[in-house]
Amino acid sequence: MPPLPSLPSPALRQPARRRFLQGAASALAGLACPSIVPFVAMAQSPAFESWVSKLRPKAEARGVSEATFTRVMHGLKPDTTVYELLNNQDEFQEKLWQYLNRRVSDLRITTGREKAKEIAPLLARIEHDYGVDRYIMLSLWGNESSFGDVVVNSKYMRPIIPALAALAFGAPRRRPYWEQELINALRIVERGWAQPKDMIGSWAGAMGHTQWMPEVWLNMGVDYDKDGRTTPFGKPDDSFAGTAHYLVERGGYRRGEAWGCEVKVPEGLKKRGGTRSYAKWHDVGVVRADGKPFPRPNDQVSLRVPEPGGPGFLIGQNFKAVLSYNPAFAYALSVCYLADRIAGAPPFVQPFPGGERTPTLAEVQELQRRLTAAGFDTGGADGRVGRDTMRAVRAFQQKVGIDPADGYPGLKVLARLRQGT
Repeated sequence: MPPLPSLPSPALRQPARRRFLQGAASALAGLACPSIVPFVAMAQSPAFESWVSKLRPKAEARGVSEATFTRVMHGLKPDTTVYELLNNQDEFQEKLWQYLNRRVSDLRITTGREKAKEIAPLLARIEHDYGVDRYIMLSLWGNESSFGDVVVNSKYMRPIIPALAALAFGAPRRRPYWEQELINALRIVERGWAQPKDMIGSWAGAMGHTQWMPEVWLNMGVDYDKDGRTTPFGKPDDSFAGTAHYLVERGGYRRGEAWGCEVKVPEGLKKRGGTRSYAKWHDVGVVRADGKPFPRPNDQVSLRVPEPGGPGFLIGQNFKAVLSYNPAFAYALSVCYLADRIAGAPPFVQPFPGGERTPTLAEVQELQRRLTAAGFDTGGADGRVGRDTMRAVRAFQQKVGIDPADGYPGLKVLARLRQGT
């Protein structure tokens, strides 16, 4: 999902993406369902225009010219559909194994390996200049935009200035944050890096190959291809360099270190925390799940067992760097796991409780075809699992009495589809 905030001085010390994701959650709280209808109506009224006029001096104080502000904001229609999207963020409650299976899919692994060959020179430059592992970069790209496939796809992306305007106007509890990001977007236009119509992204304003928020574009972006402007669109060069810059500067990414690894944990240690070297963890019985020795025994790591009875993980600073990009443990684990799988590593050795193996690409496509044929439209049978497929799965589960109806397109649902409806 995406980077962000730009409050000068002390506020910039907190990772921007982390502030965004926390901020979005607060905004959600401030936009509970009962409040949506009034703000949708007000956004079409003089109240919105009054808010725009109050925003003008704030934007001009941060370097947006009167001409740019007028050109972009005069007559702007806020994208009020974002209010519904804010309220639907928790539509599906996934277990960790389901999330990993969906994010670290057969399709993403295969595509990632193809892209590793296709853009090998760029990845080598990024590794040399920033020290960020090429497979972490590929995995972030895959997680954030399906390797660039959805960057400007109108099914998933929208003009971000109308979206940010709606959020800034309609989320009073987080208005300073959303206003700052809207002003950051105007500053990008002021610099000549993009035109408003070209700034396409998520409902929350994240854009491009690796989903930069405007603040990240402004402050972490790099003109890596030396064409005179910094952009997260087009070739992935600038996106990769800016994201690597972010991981190093804000996440503390360390050249040459692994993110961590899957481990087997003696029962008595599962509740013990703290940070120590791989060697010290080995001394108390923690070993790699694949039986191999720790390659850098002096690196400092901490132990996590995210689900009782499931695999354990030793995680280091570079895992935490990925967390700075998105503070959800599941997200960071999926990025690091996908990176390893693209690099050629096998699946995790230990199963998660109640889990099942990841469906193959052919199985996902079969599931999508069977669902659509049964009257549950998945929006295509391309092997990508998005909300259309998950909604179709949930509707099928509800019809045939599968409990829970969680929308997960797994092997049990496929087996039931094969039996007929």
